Amino acid sequence: EFDRARGVFNSLGVGGKIALTVSDGGAGPPGCIDTLNTFLAALGLKETRKSDSDTPPPADSRKGFDPQARQKRQFEQMVEFTRTLVCRAESRRKQFWSKADPSSPQAWQASCEWYRRYFWQEVIGRLPDPNVPATPRTRLVYDRPDWRGYEVMLDVWSDVFASGLLLVPNNLKPGERRPVVVCQHGLEGRPTKTINPAHAAAYSLFGARLAERGFIVYAPQNPYIGEDRFRVLQRKANPLKLTLFSFIVGQHARTLEWLGGLPFVDAKRIGFYGISYGGKTAMRVPAILDGYALSICSADFNDWIAKITSVDHAFSYMYSREYEMLEFDMGNTFNYAEMTGLIAPRPFMVERGHDDGVGIDEWVAAEYAGVRRLYDKLGIGDRTEIEFFDGGHKINAQGTFRFLHRHLGRPEPE
Repeated sequence: EFDRARGVFNSLGVGGKIALTVSDGGAGPPGCIDTLNTFLAALGLKETRKSDSDTPPPADSRKGFDPQARQKRQFEQMVEFTRTLVCRAESRRKQFWSKADPSSPQAWQASCEWYRRYFWQEVIGRLPDPNVPATPRTRLVYDRPDWRGYEVMLDVWSDVFASGLLLVPNNLKPGERRPVVVCQHGLEGRPTKTINPAHAAAYSLFGARLAERGFIVYAPQNPYIGEDRFRVLQRKANPLKLTLFSFIVGQHARTLEWLGGLPFVDAKRIGFYGISYGGKTAMRVPAILDGYALSICSADFNDWIAKITSVDHAFSYMYSREYEMLEFDMGNTFNYAEMTGLIAPRPFMVERGHDDGVGIDEWVAAEYAGVRRLYDKLGIGDRTEIEFFDGGHKINAQGTFRFLHRHLGRPEPE
């Protein structure tokens, strides 16, 4: 091939402008001396080096130069650049949402379909719909006085499955259809945490307690488990325009399909209740899948854009091992209030402990103000609530339980 190239150069009368260097593949750095000198000669520069070792590295003639100070300046410049983008983000989100129509719940829902598709495709990353039969497998693992518990496995794609724990009250009547509460665990969680007394400090047994109140309960296994293993999946997914929630949405779509087909489930009354990372799920999955009749975000709701970019607060994800939290262009498109806009006009609630280290009350309240304003403008202010309580990162199971009973149409126990 090189001989053919030389023939072309010779035919043009510029044969002296082509050369071939063959490296022995030794330990030297890329770009051997012959190649470098050929390059210098082509630039009209005099050949000055015979080998890699005959010229010492150049000395730094700058006096008193401190590279650490320069590095600090560059870092501070990047921080200020990011802060500028964050300051502009709110107005850009307003501009982005300018085509949404709040004149009525119906108009809002219709105008949000474009935003929902955009959120799914451009921010979360959309995978094809589940393409294999669910082939549900279940087995009885709990037999309690008030309910029975079944392990569940469902196929989603050829190499992806969904699993969880289904709790069925014992007092179901023949032909009766009841509402379902999907109880989502947090980071490194398991469905059993929703019923296990060992985890009552954070989870308050909310799955078991809701089953005792007559709800059918489903606790899914989400993939944010395994320390860094799921974060590696996120890193692999990002260059493909996908995120971890791309897979989670597919799993929940299959779960909703299966739950809705059970003879004792009212498919129109399936609510979502998630804590911590499950609260992140409560913001993203019901925003995409309208099969969830309502959503409750516990121990997570926040000024999300500030939380993932701030260098002034210790609870920022800038100081966390959770590097997978960054999502594409969220600042200019969807903070938590805007995500809730995709859930509206369905009921939505926030559960917030004053001492919860994921943020501060002021940030949570300010972001929720946007939610309250939207629901009031739509004339459905009674469909949204926020409950502050004196506690930390946990399920409080007070106002949220009342919210579930009211909006899923299940009478509260006396």
